[in-house]
Parts: sequence; C-alpha cells; structure tokens
Amino acid sequence: MAKLFEPLTIKNITLKNRIVMSPMCMFSVKKEDGLVTPFHITHYESRAVGGTGLVMIEATAIEPRGRIQPTDLGIWSDEHIDGLHTLTDRIHAHGAHAAIQLGHAGNKAKTTDTPIAPSSEEPAITAMTPTMIDQLIDQFKVAAIRARKAGFDIIELHAAHGYLLNQFLSPLSNKRTDLYGGTKENRYRIVQQVIDAVKSVFHGPIFVRISADEYHEDGNTAEDFIYFSQEMKDQGVDLIDVSTGGLVNAAINVFPGYQVSHAEMIKQGANILTGAVGMITEAKHAEEILNNNRADLIFIGRELLRNPYWPRAASEALDVNIDAPTAYKRGWT
Repeated sequence: MAKLFEPLTIKNITLKNRIVMSPMCMFSVKKEDGLVTPFHITHYESRAVGGTGLVMIEATAIEPRGRIQPTDLGIWSDEHIDGLHTLTDRIHAHGAHAAIQLGHAGNKAKTTDTPIAPSSEEPAITAMTPTMIDQLIDQFKVAAIRARKAGFDIIELHAAHGYLLNQFLSPLSNKRTDLYGGTKENRYRIVQQVIDAVKSVFHGPIFVRISADEYHEDGNTAEDFIYFSQEMKDQGVDLIDVSTGGLVNAAINVFPGYQVSHAEMIKQGANILTGAVGMITEAKHAEEILNNNRADLIFIGRELLRNPYWPRAASEALDVNIDAPTAYKRGWT
C-alpha cells in the first residue's frame, strides 16, 4: 500500500487516507450573511465523493468583521449551524471526515466594519484592548461549540497568512507593550488562550495553520516557529498545518513543494505531526514527502479545484486500488 493511501489515526479520528482538501476561500455566500449555499454543498461533497480523506472547509469567520471578504462563510451565529451540519452530513456520507478552519482576518478584513489588529498607528484600524482580546477568545470558544454541534470532526485554527492570530505572533505586526506583545512568549499568549478555550469545549483533533516563514529579516525565525509549535504540542494540538507568507509583501520563489521543507522543519524540530501544502500536484511527489517522513498529511489545494477526483488519479499513479463510489463503479473500474 502506498503511504498516501494508508489510514492515519489522530486522537479519536481515523482518516482513510493522507489526502486533505486544503481550506480555500470560495467567496460564494450570496447575501453576505455567512450562510451555506447550494454551491458550498456541491463543492465540498464532490471532493468527498472523489475520495479525499479529510475535507476541510474554507476559513469561516467567528464574527462578521473578521471576514476576509463579505462573501465568506460564517459561524458567528447559531443560524449558521444547520447549513454547516448539512455540509458535514454530505461529507460523511461518502466516507470522508470533515474539518472546519476557524479564522479572523484582523486588519486584512475587507468589510464595512472598522478592522482590528494587535496594534496600529493608523486611525482607520482599531488596536485591540485587553477586553477586546477576551471577547475574541470567547468568540473562538463559542465558534468551536457551534462547530461541534454542526458535526465537524476536526477544528483548525487559522494563525497564518497575515490574519489576526498571525498578526499577534509576528514582531512585524505586533508592537504591543503589554502581556500580549514583545517577547515570543507574550506574542504567543493569545494563541495559547484560544487553544485552551477551544479545547475546553471541543474534544476532537485540533490543528493549527501557521506561516512558518515570513520572508522578512526582522520576522520570526525558524527557532521561533519551532518554539510556537512545541508550545502548541504541549497544549494538546494534534497537527501543525504548515504554510508560509502572507503577512508582508515579499518576493516568494514558488515551485512544486516550495513549502515542504518548512513542514519538515516543524515536524522534526517540535516532534509533532505536520501537514504539507503548496503546489503539490503529483501523487509520486506526495508519496515522496510521506515516505521521507517530511510530513504526515498532504494538503491539496488548487489541484482539487481542477480535479475533484484527484485521489483516483493518484491511486492509479501509485498502483493502488481504492473503492469507487457505488454510483460511479462503471466508470472507475
């Protein structure tokens, strides 16, 4: 059996293979109310039909002003639960597990609300007070309760790509002088508190997505990212989803697997499960990453947008037989 198609047990969940649909913003909410639409159901269910082991839905906003775009999915209201539950039901119906990425865009939000950030010298951006930080932590907690009620198996916290939790982690964007700024221990504090809050109400696996390279000489170092990851592991985080960039403008040399070395760095340096992401399009490349112990899960993004049945193509490339959906057996065999 190719390792890409080996099961992986994380806490109380056994994924049928190592293929994960990476969270990708769809910007497809129609009324800017954060509610699931028929498009979302078709979109995510088709990837489960195609054989993906874990389908992770897009960054889902924990409050309206935390949306990346007004057309993002939301989880700030109980009204969102039913639609999200329909999504998890349709994903589970095809033997896949369902994950949700909880996020807040911070000052990268493009809504009519005044954006918030750890610190700011711009009058158009509100620097968060301690009370606002407490409210944010509670919003993540309540969102995790809603995610549990909606049937999600796994929660991922979005602390990457220059969004709010990433802004706290980085010295490039966090200029606070209180307990949430300055040292790496202080910059990590809000992430620590969010993880603890989510763990108190959600008992399935918890992932965290980080940007493990800020492409700036004054940003966090590899040692800083390993420290953050070790702290997350000590708190009970199960896997680090390792991406890069997004906080500041940077010229990034992009090529197939360009972020895999960062997943390997975190995996080896913090002794924690990692997911690799970033222009991984070929099955044999994915297999190499897993067999060389560079990561434990393969997050497939744009290639799954192009081909919902990528797992089938991967199985053929690796000479592995996988079960075809009953309705498609005549075409798959």
